[in-house]
Amino acid sequence: MADDTSGLTHVRADGTAHMVDVSAKAVTAREASAAGRVLLSHAAVEALRTGTVPKGDALAVARIAGIQAVKRTPELIPLAHPIAVHAVSVELAVVDSGAEISATVRTADRTGIEMEALTAVTVAALALVDMVKAVDKHARITDVRVTAKSGGRSGDWHE
Repeated sequence: MADDTSGLTHVRADGTAHMVDVSAKAVTAREASAAGRVLLSHAAVEALRTGTVPKGDALAVARIAGIQAVKRTPELIPLAHPIAVHAVSVELAVVDSGAEISATVRTADRTGIEMEALTAVTVAALALVDMVKAVDKHARITDVRVTAKSGGRSGDWHE
């Protein structure tokens, strides 16, 4: 049981972490979106734009990696619940400073899906860095954040 005085739902009274019991919560439609950036050199941006990344189609690999990551989130984040994933969209846009990544994930379940959206963006960014590292050894992942959520008891929120 959570320590009601602390307000921390994943911490017991003795200070140990635990997975919250969501079995009594109603199943509701939920959606979360996240975004982030990979800052890249001019050479890496040009390689992405011209399709000349030595390892192949970096954007496609990153998109698929993000989608796969959503399905593996409870294996990676210790207190995340395994929930049904009903839709995933991962988009990458090449911009002058690098790549903008966004993800939207949908479910109808008992708990939120923000961690899945964040995991999609982060793993897509990691895959992109892996794909371009021969061109840019200084790629930097930045600004990963939840940008919107809807559904559930806490209601809707947009960045």
